[in-house]
Amino acid sequence: MPIQSFDSSGCVRSPDGIVRYQHRPASLIEMMRASVDRAAGEVALVEVGGERIAYGEWWRRASHVAGGLRAAGVARGDRVALRLPNGVDWCVAFFGIQMAGAIAVPVNTRFTDAEAAYVVTDSGSRFIFVPNEPMPCAAPFVCDDIVRTDVSAIFYTSGTTGFSKGAMLTHEGFLANTETCRRVGLLPAGTTVRSLVSVPLFHVTGCNSQLLATCEAGGTTVIMRSFDVRTFLDTIEAERIDATLSVPAIYWRAINHLGFRDRDMSSVRWLGYGGAPIAPDLVQSVIEAFPNARVVNAFGLTETSGVATSLPHEYARTRPESVGFAVPVVDLALADAVADVGELIVRGPNVVPGYWNNPAATAEAFTDGWLRTGDVARIDRDGFVQILDRKKDLINRGGEKVHCVEVEGALAAHPAVFEAAVMGVPDPMMGEKVGAVVVLKPGHAAAIGDLLDCVRARLADYKTPQYVVLQTEQLPRNAGGKILKKSLRQSVEWGAPVW
Repeated sequence: MPIQSFDSSGCVRSPDGIVRYQHRPASLIEMMRASVDRAAGEVALVEVGGERIAYGEWWRRASHVAGGLRAAGVARGDRVALRLPNGVDWCVAFFGIQMAGAIAVPVNTRFTDAEAAYVVTDSGSRFIFVPNEPMPCAAPFVCDDIVRTDVSAIFYTSGTTGFSKGAMLTHEGFLANTETCRRVGLLPAGTTVRSLVSVPLFHVTGCNSQLLATCEAGGTTVIMRSFDVRTFLDTIEAERIDATLSVPAIYWRAINHLGFRDRDMSSVRWLGYGGAPIAPDLVQSVIEAFPNARVVNAFGLTETSGVATSLPHEYARTRPESVGFAVPVVDLALADAVADVGELIVRGPNVVPGYWNNPAATAEAFTDGWLRTGDVARIDRDGFVQILDRKKDLINRGGEKVHCVEVEGALAAHPAVFEAAVMGVPDPMMGEKVGAVVVLKPGHAAAIGDLLDCVRARLADYKTPQYVVLQTEQLPRNAGGKILKKSLRQSVEWGAPVW
């Protein structure tokens, strides 16, 4: 019998089989308007080292941006790319896009120009917000006829071909996730919450589960422009942060920072982690380092608009290997299960309807409202989920997804490379780092630094291998010619990181 510790009141299964929260706003615009009506003068956004603005000012600026987009020819349903860094302007632009009736396309700021260009081109974005350029501004405009099934944003995520896929997040998906965050204890309701965003806003963790959840609560979102461990700790103390949600690597760096024991972390009452594998001893260290906090593990995907399962504080010590159990509006099952192990599939109002401009990938991943996550999992009799492996050949580097095929292709571009196999290397801080086994062409030579430069010239910096093994023998393959990575993992000795 599954454990039921989350508040599921007001959850009703619709005729389409989906469980939904009742009495939710129809759109992000309606949600934002309610927060402005309640707390127009309260501080909504704080940019660390920058400005502070109240809810009323956020609404005013966003509506002028919306008017500017309309004046620039952006119509309802048009895509608008968002290449701004973390900060107040990102938040203003995001809601300006919503108010214009358009679809936001957040772009990873660590992408190379070529990677970013793919996202902009594939989405067909009509306008691009870029740093150091004035945002569009005209008479205020607010689109008032948005419905819950309208697409609100397209977040690009790694795909099995090595190209990013645009997951289409609806207004309902966003708002199901903000309610979930409140119910599972990642963020409380109420205007006293002060949430620290230390991860990128172009990811669903920072945008959906922090910024938007805090906005609905009428609280204050404090935003780091980029991560720095000293700034992270300084900000918690100076801003009296009481809620934070981040990847395990950030907590590892904070706890191991010189002088951490002299810091005052007593204000933190809600602490969430997820987005990457976490070591059980790190869970224990986090609990000890933040003694007043309820510690919550959260698991989800871009395709689930955020959180799909959550491990409550009460089980953090005893079940650290688990990502918890289904949140109130999510159904879980295992596909192709053998001995209680199979591919985790998810259904709920938070699951996206598909991928932008990619019917083949949509058909492969979605069936009758169920999402195939690509994660191999076990669900025990109490409903606890344990992620065992990934069907997709991805590396989860501190929450940043790295597609192995993409890195292998970049390595293969070097004239001396015969073949390469890329895989995750376990790491206590990041969860995984990128490792590459490279076979050079006979008679050729190449320095490891040259190979890394070849990757850096083509891909974002976090995709560059930190472990490289050069070998002369060919990589092990099966009869079909596929590299046997499981065998390779068991035999390779990585040695020290190369950078």
